Amino acid sequence: MIRPTLAALCAIGVVACSNPSRDGVAGNPPSTATQRAYDRAAGNPPTSADGRGNNPTGTAAERAFDRATGSNTSGAFPAQSDGRPGNPPGTAVERAYDRATDSNTSGAYPSNSGGVRQR
Repeated sequence: MIRPTLAALCAIGVVACSNPSRDGVAGNPPSTATQRAYDRAAGNPPTSADGRGNNPTGTAAERAFDRATGSNTSGAFPAQSDGRPGNPPGTAVERAYDRATDSNTSGAYPSNSGGVRQR
């Protein structure tokens, strides 16, 4: 009795996660039902689909992670992408390693490798 119940619960989770509908397409209005209800109750304009209008790309958790680490996991902070002005190639750890060993593992120090990028 426990095995079929457990199998059914696992199957429900898989089926729930396999919905290919994207946020804001036909049959799947933008945002979540909870967010839409909140927007109506608060008198706010409807929250846009992910990455459009008043709803930046990624989840709030991803954006918080990006702000804390200076990354662009969510896609909401393209200026923080690797290799952009203010954010040289590689991680801080890779660049520190390159400085300590006169190497170019990160790609930020091409002069350490005879001008050849090491990626």
